[in-house]
Amino acid sequence: MNLEQNFFDTTEIFKDLNPEQREAVNCIDGPLLIMAGAGSGKTRVLTCRIANLIAQGILPENILAITFTNKAANEMKTRAEKLIGSPARDIILSTFHSFCAHLLRREIEITRKFNRNFAIYDAGDSKSLIKQCVQELNLSTEFFSNVNLKISDCKNNLIEPEACTEFILSKDFVYKSNVREIYRRYQKKLQENNALDFDDLIFVTVKIFKTHPDILEKYQERFQYISVDEYQDTNVAQYVLTNMLAAKYKNLCVVGDADQSIYGWRGADMRNILNFERDYPKAKVIKLEQNYRSTKTILQAANSVIKNNFDRKPKNLWTKNESGDKIKFIHCRDDKEEADIIAREIKRLVERENFLYNEIALLYRTNAQSRMFEERFMQAGIPYIIVGGLKFYDRKEIRDIVAYLHVIANPLNNVHLMRIINTPRRGLGATNMARLAAFAESSELAIFEVVANKKLLEQVDGLSPKFRDGIKKFAAMMMSFTESAQNLTLDKLIMSVLNESGYLKMLREDRENGKKENISREENLGEFIDSAKEFAELHPNGTLQDFLNHVALITDLDTVDEEESRVKLMTVHAAKGLEFSTVFVVGMEEKIFPHANSLETEAELEEERRACYVALTRAKKKLYITAAEKRMLFGNIKNQRISRFIEEIPASCIEGNLPASFVKKTPPPSKSTYKPPTAHRSAQMKPSQNKPANIVAWRVGDRLNHKKWGLGTVMEVSGIVITVTFANPEAGIKKLVSTIAPINKIS
Repeated sequence: MNLEQNFFDTTEIFKDLNPEQREAVNCIDGPLLIMAGAGSGKTRVLTCRIANLIAQGILPENILAITFTNKAANEMKTRAEKLIGSPARDIILSTFHSFCAHLLRREIEITRKFNRNFAIYDAGDSKSLIKQCVQELNLSTEFFSNVNLKISDCKNNLIEPEACTEFILSKDFVYKSNVREIYRRYQKKLQENNALDFDDLIFVTVKIFKTHPDILEKYQERFQYISVDEYQDTNVAQYVLTNMLAAKYKNLCVVGDADQSIYGWRGADMRNILNFERDYPKAKVIKLEQNYRSTKTILQAANSVIKNNFDRKPKNLWTKNESGDKIKFIHCRDDKEEADIIAREIKRLVERENFLYNEIALLYRTNAQSRMFEERFMQAGIPYIIVGGLKFYDRKEIRDIVAYLHVIANPLNNVHLMRIINTPRRGLGATNMARLAAFAESSELAIFEVVANKKLLEQVDGLSPKFRDGIKKFAAMMMSFTESAQNLTLDKLIMSVLNESGYLKMLREDRENGKKENISREENLGEFIDSAKEFAELHPNGTLQDFLNHVALITDLDTVDEEESRVKLMTVHAAKGLEFSTVFVVGMEEKIFPHANSLETEAELEEERRACYVALTRAKKKLYITAAEKRMLFGNIKNQRISRFIEEIPASCIEGNLPASFVKKTPPPSKSTYKPPTAHRSAQMKPSQNKPANIVAWRVGDRLNHKKWGLGTVMEVSGIVITVTFANPEAGIKKLVSTIAPINKIS
């Protein structure tokens, strides 16, 4: 039963909306795709549309709105309540996981595996349970963290344990079989504990809908009007859940921007939004292209960069805002000068142009880049905060290596010794360690005094032969480091610790087994080596202890008042959805931005360009871009080439010390910067009518030859993007843009 028509005054709902926003808010029935460009007011449109649904007689309890953060959900509900009052309180407005958790409290007993009082395990709980499974199978304990990621990936793709061997990208059948068995045992233990992990919330909901059509129909009837924000960031499980719920009435409104899809590395599938019209042929498409955030100059630069991507729906942001200042490009001699110049410019903006610190953001591609800026900002008295991540010296890998250095400098330091004694794992179990620590305490000795003394070690009761052997090797290694510290420079000492302790080997082995975050950890360690080298250059007579004192001062959490206005330091990925009056995008160099690990395939490079687009469009008034001629990477100074993305910005939009040859030259041809004919770009979402001449119809199973990687077989086709498995083991499986890649079809 609907509410009485026109019960609410819609004046406030439509107040100050532009024509496209008004059209989107007034579109009530049927599938709707809102392509909302950066800064185009999508949150306002979503909120006003929900309010208008109720104003037009839709019951609030028949409305489901999904966002990606609880903060966004609460903000939208508050705004809706201001527009239409108390009825907004009955709207279900939440994240995917929160929605599913509430649904499962009512429906999960139908599975006969769980009851409605199930626990929800966080990441730590899940890892502990998986570790038990690994131990029961007598597998390496280092295996479990990697398996945790594999299982999560399977669940987000709705893959059961029995089918996971076909899903996991590895040629090692034994490895895949072990993962399958761990996954199976893990699920059994979850059931025994009446628990679901975070990924299960969506996975189990979808399974209930598939096996119990009556329950699905109940929720289809309940939620007749569905909205999903940031649709380009949905994964497979979220996509399937959304479309199952919307299948009956098809009143599905999705909002997003394919040009801001930058989370492919964590499972988001941009094809979900690009293929919306395929899924819903009668869909209405509305583009929100008027930007209310940035200047004309900033938007022109961002548009010029993103248009070089092929796998996108054409749109062009515009604004009534002023042209504003040109983008300032600063080409620095090195990364030290980069940090110095930015620190001085921030001080100038605050002291002379009356900007506030919290109106300024510094964006970098990887967390490792923050260290230099943190140190310079602290020296300059600039308050700052790391958004979406730890301070550089607070990151686990940095704290681990600093702990090694502390023990080298002072072997009697029990706190740091306990942190590293089994890192990397050396088979030194907790029970034996507890016995060793208890003996040392009762003898009033430091733990290392016992460890380094064979006679004392023999007096400790209950230690296993394996533990005694391992602890002796550890003691010998640490004493060797202490001797080396007398002769080695700081950076060489750190490299020695990383290599001889096995720490670097551990990170690289885990990375090869799928632990992608270890790429960032290695980069952070490289940056730490650079900081040690710089310290030694600035303090030729400085000792290891002096360096540790320096690090301790940098990590002092009391240096910045939490209530003070502070500059925001964050990765480009963490900045999505935010905006600032002034933005510095730093380290715009090849192999940094775009990242070195994203240069092998066109799909990865296009995601890097989307990340650049996101970075540029965070700025409202002032935008700075910096690059360095030379940068210290892993202790070595390397010559750097300016990012290709800067070459894609029109010369009329940018000013600064760009080399003359750089400004005048045309960007070098590359697969990723292929531009289809103008007619194709103006086709407005109908590319099939104007295909480039070199389009080939690809099908699963087709064989091809790649100029670089050789023979391959097509595993999946999605428009012009094909997934290929190559015979060359070094190539593995890659996604290619078929119209651009150097490939030939083998008949």
